Parts: sequence; C-alpha cells; structure tokens
Amino acid sequence: MARACSPKASHEEHLCYLDNIGFVKKNLAAYKKLVAGGGFVCKACGRVAKNKKNLCVPAKI
Repeated sequence: MARACSPKASHEEHLCYLDNIGFVKKNLAAYKKLVAGGGFVCKACGRVAKNKKNLCVPAKI
C-alpha cells in the first residue's frame, strides 16, 4: 500500500492536507470544484480529485 503524505509545504494543495486544516468544512464549494469530475484516485487514501496535483500518490481512473 502506498504511504499517505504528511503535510509539507509542497503538499498544500493535496486533499489530505486540506482536510487536515479544516478546509472542507470552511470551504465546501471550493472543495467540490477540486473533486467534481474526478479523474484521479489517490493510491494512499482513496480520495478522488479532478487534478492529480491534489493527491499524494495519484493514479488515473
């Protein structure tokens, strides 16, 4: 299994980081834009995103 990322400066756009800082609860509309029409899945946590830059270990769906 792939390792999930730990929050780092280079990971500030990753969904796991955004969840850790409470972005989802505060900015649901913005979060939906990141995941709507998701074409990539994270092999570490299973989250789905529209752009691979928002995942730690992306794989095309």
